Amino acid sequence: MNVIRKRGWELPESEATSEQVFLSRRSVLAGAAALAASPGVALAQRVADLPDPSRDLYPARRNEKFVLDRPLTEESVNVTYNNFYEFGTSKSISRAAQALRIRPWTVKIDGMVEKPFEIGFDDLIRKIPLEERLYRHRCVEAWGMTVPWSGFPLAKLVELAQPLSSAKYLRMETFHDANMAPGQRAPFYPWPYVEGLTMAEATNELAFLVTGAYGKPVAKSMGAPLRLALPWKYGFKSIKSIVRFSFVADRPKGLWEAIQPSEYGFWANVNPEVAHPRWSQASEEVLGTSERRPTLLYNGYGEYVADLYKGLEKERLWA
Repeated sequence: MNVIRKRGWELPESEATSEQVFLSRRSVLAGAAALAASPGVALAQRVADLPDPSRDLYPARRNEKFVLDRPLTEESVNVTYNNFYEFGTSKSISRAAQALRIRPWTVKIDGMVEKPFEIGFDDLIRKIPLEERLYRHRCVEAWGMTVPWSGFPLAKLVELAQPLSSAKYLRMETFHDANMAPGQRAPFYPWPYVEGLTMAEATNELAFLVTGAYGKPVAKSMGAPLRLALPWKYGFKSIKSIVRFSFVADRPKGLWEAIQPSEYGFWANVNPEVAHPRWSQASEEVLGTSERRPTLLYNGYGEYVADLYKGLEKERLWA
């Protein structure tokens, strides 16, 4: 008979690191060794070349509750036509955005919470199961696209943060590094990019934190590694490359609201009947096609969000 004796250094199987996590960490360590071996190569480029340790999480399972009334926009269009003012004022910032260093990436959670903390993005992304959602995206500039986002509900991060009942708003902030992002050298923008939501908006089931798109980690030009998707609001509310979530009592003022409050407000809900001061919002150009479509109230998501704004009729709910 074989007698199995436990040794003091042995671990139970339940505590063993999973193969996927081990392999992803091993690839990072291998990349780190390559960094040390090639001191003549620019550090930023060497970090950018490391394998993405979250790649094994994609593609995420699709949530079939969220469907579209039009085809998905081609990935090649979505990754090359973006507003990302940190890297320039044109739409063609995809090449410049490759300078965005997304590892290491730390997310700070503070303000009116039980206990402020910081968490690495790669730890955060493994705490909450990912899913894929098909969403329409509507820019305030009267163009639209459709995207297969991967990520998790913003409400899950709120739950993780444990905000106090006195918190009324969620303030979000992107990175600030003018050496990496030349657009942040422009003195007429109040960097870093800031946006905010009410707690009711932040915990609505549509509010979605994006970590991926098109079945892979989200592209740098689209706001890697962590951005927001609010499909019922104009796109400038969907802040990119988030590094901080603060739970606060006073309404935050977003970057565009701070620059031009007559054109860009706090609420920024999509409404075809309320024109931008410089153009109509009645229709939108569908990117990647020659089609124009009528704009939908709340971008077609009224059944999910219209109740959020009852009793706020005196507010300027539309950008």
